Amino acid sequence: MKAPIQDEWPEAASFCWGCGKNNTHGLQLKSYWEDEETVATFVPQEHHLAFPGILNGGIISTIIDCHGTGTANAAAKKMAGSDDDIMYVTASLSVKFKRPTPLDKPVTLRARVKDVEGNRITVSCSLYSGDTLCVTGEVVTVGVDPNVFIK
Repeated sequence: MKAPIQDEWPEAASFCWGCGKNNTHGLQLKSYWEDEETVATFVPQEHHLAFPGILNGGIISTIIDCHGTGTANAAAKKMAGSDDDIMYVTASLSVKFKRPTPLDKPVTLRARVKDVEGNRITVSCSLYSGDTLCVTGEVVTVGVDPNVFIK
């Protein structure tokens, strides 16, 4: 299996609470290419709840954000045909909650690049519980110099 998209990020940028491999207290979301989209699975824990049995909307927004930026970064690397450090970060995030997301089973995120314009990549993302669509989101990302993350 290929390495997760997030594990390919510049070391200085890998502390994100949602998906950073160096953040031991974070959610540790991992995204992978699957044909023309990216896929991630997240297993909610009891402490991620909003109400009994329901996944918290902030957690959902975070994993959509991280999966979307991961998708944008991976797509940018593919388009550049380079292993150089490339970094796209969130410029805007839109999340639409279609129905409550159960806390008792893994959720699957699926994302695709919707638009590329200059240094902006827009990604659409869907979150499923089993076969049920629970949330949709759109992440607009912007390319930045990865060195801005170095202290």
